[in-house]
Formats: sequence, structure tokens, C-alpha cells
Amino acid sequence: MQFTKLLRTKLNLVMRSPLSLLPQNTSPEPKILIAVSGGQDSICLAKLLQMQQAKFGWHLAIAHCDHRWREDSQANADHVARFAQDLGLDFILRTADIVPKSEASARHWRYEMLAEMAKKHDCGYVVTGHTRSDRVETCLYNLMRGSGADGLAALSWRRSLTDGIELVRPLLNVSRAETAGFCMENQIAIWEDSTNADLSYRRNRLRLETIPYLQANFNPQLEVAIAQTAELLQEDVRYLENQAQNFFQENITVVWNEPPRLQCELLREQPLALQRRIVRQFLGRYLKHQVNFEDVERFLNLLTVQNRSQSSPFTGQLVAMLEHPWIVLQSRLANNHDT
Repeated sequence: MQFTKLLRTKLNLVMRSPLSLLPQNTSPEPKILIAVSGGQDSICLAKLLQMQQAKFGWHLAIAHCDHRWREDSQANADHVARFAQDLGLDFILRTADIVPKSEASARHWRYEMLAEMAKKHDCGYVVTGHTRSDRVETCLYNLMRGSGADGLAALSWRRSLTDGIELVRPLLNVSRAETAGFCMENQIAIWEDSTNADLSYRRNRLRLETIPYLQANFNPQLEVAIAQTAELLQEDVRYLENQAQNFFQENITVVWNEPPRLQCELLREQPLALQRRIVRQFLGRYLKHQVNFEDVERFLNLLTVQNRSQSSPFTGQLVAMLEHPWIVLQSRLANNHDT
């Protein structure tokens, strides 16, 4: 039982580490919702937590989200239901009324359903079977898209899913090979998702072609190395985000609600890395889309131009204008009217 012992040890190490991902032996009994697709990673996670349930005093339930993407999706859901019954755990199912049109929309719907199920069943935690292998794929995928440190940090151990509910990933120190070995040792049947072999999906090409090539030709320990990089970057990102938040708390007068504005000199005094964080947090309060690198640079360019200069428009008809000593965010239509 090599893999079973290894994974139980890894889970125990995570539980004893400063991460402290999940509550232990508290009253009332902590309720945890396990997201299970039927694949080897989520099946491994559910079985591993069930093995440790008595030790840590958890109440566990299994959740499955059926996107109705595949013809066998109902059979997949039935498989997970039987697995939950074998473990003696409650099973909760959500089936999409409308089939999601993309991976992004499917992911959004899935997390929305997990949050709804957790809230309805009074679970404070939702756990997913994301592994170190997933973390490496996400890091490389984001790197190729031109992401900054946030994207390269990839998949955090824990984050807020919604008010009062935490999303936790206890297997980020476990490889996909190890979850496969665990399932084989414990003779657990997994559901093979046929789309995982479809190379029309970029993630699959990355998993099945790019990473094996890099491991064979550059670094056999590529997965461990990139996961370590992601872990280091995550702490850097957390520190910078906290420093940016402190900027607003310590300089509460630099932001006014009508219209929203930042004081140029206070912003200029900060290191560039922190300037970008501050501007991203600032714009994030007002722009309807996710703030990107171009948005931040467009705003920061106003620190070096003449008074009354303005940025090109952000999505949503907003512009930033230098009105010394402020950079002001305002409606493009209102600005044109004033002009």
C-alpha cells in the first residue's frame, strides 16, 4: 500500500502545517463538501478524506455537477452516486438546465452550483481534487498567455468561494501519477472522461504533449520545479496584495467616491511593482471587466504627462484624466460633454 501510505502522510503534513487547510475535531462537527467528477484525482481525494474522517472529526458529503456535455454524463453521475454510497457518504447532484457553451462557462456554473450546495447543506468548506500536476499545467498555460505573477502563482491552497464558504485544495503536493497509484491500490473504479484525450483542447495538448516533451528533454523533475516556483510566487503575490491594501487604509483620503481618484504623488512614491497592484485594486472597484496589464499601464502613463491629459477609454466608457494633483476616473461621455 505504498501510495496509500504516501498520500495519507502528505495529507497529515498539510493538516499539521501552518496552512491548516481544514478544521480538526471541533464542535460542531465541521461539514465538508467534496467535489467529485469521477476521475482519479477527485475519487482519490474523497476516499483519502473518508479514511481520515474519524481522525479529524469531519462530516463529509460528495457533490457532483453534470454539465450534460457528453452522452454518458448521466452514467457518470450514477457512477459517482454509487461510489458515495460505498463510502457511506451523502450524495448531492446538480444537473445543468442549459448545456454550457465553453470551458469557462462550465467552470463558472460548476463553482456556482458547489457554492449553492454547500450553503444549502451548511458546509463551510468545498474541497476539490486539484493536484500538483494541475498546478503545473495552469502555470504553464498562463505563462503562454502572457500572465503576470498572479497567473504563474496558479491554484492556491485555499481561497474564499463565497461568503462563509472556503474552497480548499488539499492535494496540491500530490502528483497525478500518485492519485492513479492510490486508486489502483484501493481497487477503486474511476470514470474515464473521453474528452481528456481530445487534443482539440489546449489543456489536453499541454498535458499529453508539451509537458512530457519538456520532462524528457529538459528536466525529469519539471513538475516539482514548476510547482515550487508557483508556491514561491504565491507568497510574493500575497505580500504585494496586502501592501496595496495597506496603501488605501493608510491613505484613506487618496480615493474619493465622486469621482474616484488617486493622488499622483503618493502613487509615484511607491515602487513600480506596488504601483501596479494599487492601480489594479483601484480599477477593479469600478471597471466591469477583469483588469488587465494594458488597463494598468494606461492609467500609470498619466504620471508622466501634462495636466488635463487623459487615457484612451477603458471598456465601459470610462477614462482616466490627470487633474493635478489627482488622476480621476470618470465617464467618457461626461468628459466629452464638459469639453
